[in-house]
Amino acid sequence: MEYSPPPLFKQGAPARVKVTVFACISVALLFLDARVHMLDMVRQGAATVLYPLQMLALVPRDASANMGSYFSTLASLQKQLQELRHQQVSTAQQLQQAQLQIAENVQLRKLMGAREHLPVKSMMSEILYDARDPASRKVVLDRGLRQGVALGMPVIDNAGVVGQVTRVFPFTSEVTLLTDREQAIPVQVLRNGLRSVAYGRGHSGVLDLRFMAPNADIVVGDVLITSGMDGVYPAGLAVARVIQVESNAGGVFGRVVCQPLAGIDRNRQLLILMEAPEVLARPPLEAPKVAGKKAALPKMTPLENVAPLPPKEVPALPAVPVPAVPPAAVATAPKAP
Repeated sequence: MEYSPPPLFKQGAPARVKVTVFACISVALLFLDARVHMLDMVRQGAATVLYPLQMLALVPRDASANMGSYFSTLASLQKQLQELRHQQVSTAQQLQQAQLQIAENVQLRKLMGAREHLPVKSMMSEILYDARDPASRKVVLDRGLRQGVALGMPVIDNAGVVGQVTRVFPFTSEVTLLTDREQAIPVQVLRNGLRSVAYGRGHSGVLDLRFMAPNADIVVGDVLITSGMDGVYPAGLAVARVIQVESNAGGVFGRVVCQPLAGIDRNRQLLILMEAPEVLARPPLEAPKVAGKKAALPKMTPLENVAPLPPKEVPALPAVPVPAVPPAAVATAPKAP
């Protein structure tokens, strides 16, 4: 029985012979590929076959690189998001400031246009804050005695009357709005000239025409203007628009509700009318005359600490001669019964 070694331990040609043979084959293939380009098709086929294996071998490297880039990209994105949020907030603030400035410019243009058509001198002012009393309708302006503001001066905007100056300080002034309960203004219906007085209703923001006759010619939509009869507001300034007409159940008086036309709760820039309208002085009141009675005499008051006047000397009268009566005439005179 013959013993043969396992195939692993079988030895063929020597290693040097194998190296020499394979080296010659490699040199021949290199020569043919470089000179004749006979292995291009073989190389393309091998590359096509080995491409999936190459991609599979590169998966760990690509996964590690992608993971690092993912975390770095996520951190950069979070940083960019935070920067964009800060930029958005600052841009929103700038946009709000720009919108506020645009609105103020529009209002100032309207005021300048209204200022040119006013018959009296006016001064631009700005609302600083509302008054401290929550039960009143008052605002504080940035103009005072130093700028020539005085009590009673009207305050308007481009749409109509806003109120009246009721308190003045050196650098500020307090304005009572038309809608205040203690404020009243004489008005006139623009359509037919009907005169009345508008009273404020407080925080409701409207005006009242009280004690109106039930048959008064006034309808919803009528525009009220200043009548100028009080000597404070110039005639022709817009005041309010009628929004409701109510009649009393008794049929004696009615009430008219009006909406102010001026931006009382909206605008911040206002105009102060610096000159009062020219009004003729009222004639002096005459004392009432009572028929059938004498006019009352002024009351006499005693004089004190006054020296008495010295008595005047009465001049003596000259003697008048009396004619003598004859005795015969005396004898013939009749006797009294």
